[in-house]
Amino acid sequence: MAKEHSGSPKFHQLESKRKRLTWILAVSGLCILFYVMGAWQGTSPAPSSQSEVYNRVGCDGGSPEAAGGDHSSLLTSSSSPTTTSPVHLDFESHHQLVVNSSEGSQEFPPCDMSYSEYTPCQDRARGRKFDRDMLKYRERHCPSKKELLRCLIPAPPNYKAPFKWPQSRDYAWYDNIPHKELSIEKAIQNWIQVEGDRFKFPGGGTMFPRGADAYIDDINELIPLTSGKIRTAVDTGCGVASWGAYLLKRDIVAMSFAPRDTHEAQVWFALERGVPAMIGIMGSQRLPYPARAFDMAHCSRCLIPWNQYDGMYLTEVDRVLRPGGYWILSGPPIHWKKYWRGWERTQEDLKQEQDSIEDVAKRLCWNKVIEKGDLAVWQKPINHIECVKKKQIYRTPHICKSDNADAAWYKGMETCITPLPEVSSSDEVAGGMVEKWPERAFAVPPRISSDSIPGVGAEKFREDNEVWKERVTHYKRIISPLPQGRYRNVMDMNANLGGFAAALLKYPVWVMNVVPANSNPDTLGVIYERGFIGTYHDWCEAFSTYPRTYDLIHAGGVFSIYQDRCDITYILLEMDRILRPEGTVIFRDGVEVLVKIKSITDGMRWKSNILDHESGPFNPEKILVAVKSYWTGEAKQKQH
Repeated sequence: MAKEHSGSPKFHQLESKRKRLTWILAVSGLCILFYVMGAWQGTSPAPSSQSEVYNRVGCDGGSPEAAGGDHSSLLTSSSSPTTTSPVHLDFESHHQLVVNSSEGSQEFPPCDMSYSEYTPCQDRARGRKFDRDMLKYRERHCPSKKELLRCLIPAPPNYKAPFKWPQSRDYAWYDNIPHKELSIEKAIQNWIQVEGDRFKFPGGGTMFPRGADAYIDDINELIPLTSGKIRTAVDTGCGVASWGAYLLKRDIVAMSFAPRDTHEAQVWFALERGVPAMIGIMGSQRLPYPARAFDMAHCSRCLIPWNQYDGMYLTEVDRVLRPGGYWILSGPPIHWKKYWRGWERTQEDLKQEQDSIEDVAKRLCWNKVIEKGDLAVWQKPINHIECVKKKQIYRTPHICKSDNADAAWYKGMETCITPLPEVSSSDEVAGGMVEKWPERAFAVPPRISSDSIPGVGAEKFREDNEVWKERVTHYKRIISPLPQGRYRNVMDMNANLGGFAAALLKYPVWVMNVVPANSNPDTLGVIYERGFIGTYHDWCEAFSTYPRTYDLIHAGGVFSIYQDRCDITYILLEMDRILRPEGTVIFRDGVEVLVKIKSITDGMRWKSNILDHESGPFNPEKILVAVKSYWTGEAKQKQH
């Protein structure tokens, strides 16, 4: 029987597979029957170790080593040495496809500790070479191939696993981000405080001295935050993202961004807290998000010159706002009659700024909802029927002609209004109305129901959701920390329709859904219509985040996409940079690609195993689960 199966094309003539089946058959004929049918799910008890990642065949008894196979554990767990070792798959000697990567296996040394906070595409030394106009020097400027590092970014000497959510919202370890600058510069504004060996985040902000929670309550009195209509938000110039942190309990997820600037580590603190954020700036290029993405945009003294450059920055906010979306502004120049002395500006200057913002908003066809106290709120129209008529009065900015509204990767901002999809009546929402949250997560998104995504219809969308439900159920079995709250910041490197994020909704995580730049079809707009957040990115470059900011990374088919475009070694080194010590990566790809990935990550202090697809051993796609080892850099010796 074993001989017959080993000759089957479905086994790819793998010697290791033959040995594996022979051993299982010797243990139990019934077990092999269930295994081949893909029906056996395993009954051995769950391990107690949070860091143990494992896979089971489903049968105890017998020694895998006796059968000659390599069946070592994915991770060696000192806390549960008696746990049954899993069966992992050994393809090393059978799959030697050449993949675009540096030659040979090697050990990657640690970088110098001076790189512990390295953000490759936001390196300040490189940024100084670029124009300061429109803050271009703070935009993405990535290293050339000659500048790429072939070493591992070290963690600080006393690095600790972050606090679990929701405690992490309020606390972080000082040793993980040893920067006190904000606690000093923003001391009276209650952004952040140092308490012994940890930071405390009281939830304060420059424009919300009573705390972000009370500030959000004030907003809720002006627009409906708790009805489910508002789900996605963007916070420009976010500070430590307390606004986004306190929106989460209202089922609103915010994409918070701020530049890497003189206020050290704003975005880093946000991510350490377990709050969605990325390094970013409103400069000369479009934000890396699709059109009609956010239900709400927010600026609390974010210091963006909204009235300058012909209103270009407000025009960009208009592009990323959904029809009917809100823009909220607090801080200069709002309520300038009260604050002008503290802002150290003249009344005339502040009045002129507010008047010009009001004028730009009118020209964008926005309606001012209310100005009350320190808050002003505008609303984007649900369609452009009336706006087209207003253009007879307000001729500028004109409506853009034949532009890809979603194009946002290294694309310059424009001073024309991004056109909305056409409608047949003035009360119709352009592009289609989304459901209220939480139904929105699984309702067919308007871009799919309107056939805007080639090859993806309502039925395929529903099938995709079922596939991801099955996959995450499988991940729960092979990655024990997943249901235990071990992970908080999750990244999907190739998010497609956002099915992975949707299947994780029951867990205390948030997902950065990345859609590779130039993907065809472009699905990031669908992800936002489902009520999730994400960004465009080219994985041949570094991601806009600090080191050690993600707990779990999912990479499905990523390396099949990029193996002909750039050296995958550098993609893996970038993943190591942004992954926390003891963080986990799930790769899904063909065997040849996974074997090459494993050969590289073995030299990166990662522990990994190739496992079968959730549907069973006959599926040519396999799963590689890897865990980054805990290690830190060495403290610099003081010179006497």
